[in-house]
Amino acid sequence: MVLFAGMVGFGAMGRTNGLELWFTGFCSTFMFALPGQIVLLEMIITHSSLAAIAIAVTLTSARFVTMTLTLFPQFSEEDKSKGAFGAVHLLAMTAWAVSMREFPRINAQYRRSYFVGLGFFCWMLALPGTALGYFLAGMVTKSITVGLIFINPLFFVLTFTEIKTSWSKLAVLMGGVLGPIFYTLDPDSSLLLSGLIGGTAAYCVDRYFVRKPTAQTPI
Repeated sequence: MVLFAGMVGFGAMGRTNGLELWFTGFCSTFMFALPGQIVLLEMIITHSSLAAIAIAVTLTSARFVTMTLTLFPQFSEEDKSKGAFGAVHLLAMTAWAVSMREFPRINAQYRRSYFVGLGFFCWMLALPGTALGYFLAGMVTKSITVGLIFINPLFFVLTFTEIKTSWSKLAVLMGGVLGPIFYTLDPDSSLLLSGLIGGTAAYCVDRYFVRKPTAQTPI
């Protein structure tokens, strides 16, 4: 439901910024990565160069490296084959978080099938959600359209509801506090700076004050 709502917000964002339905739906279907989709859309609107767009979208997708390295090694040995590369496209925050939570209770031989089934279902929600948001943005009042757009940041916040570690929640909180401050200083770099500084600060607070390292615990 959260993923579908996020795609609805992206569809509304595409409509309000004058993009065609086919292009907005194409992004959701073949990128299937909301942060990268939003960065792509915003940079197209600002008429950024293709090189800048490619670099920015690549950086937003760097998280998939660590997600893949933590999820795919949990497959059975026979599933760690070339065929696994096709499943990478189904990797999203929703499927990753649920799979990481459920894999310890699932036999290794069934984990890949579980992930593919879950990921494919999530992927199938992307295009209908985008199309719904696109058409709703043209049928409802401006205030509701703006509300649909804000589903996207809500989506990212809700993805952390399953995370139990204190530093992750602290990072979200610090990012929310620092974001508006950095935006008043430099809107272009505010998102990057608030995430980098807020996340680093949250890690340091948790590491050195909440969970103080002992002589037996390496830093």
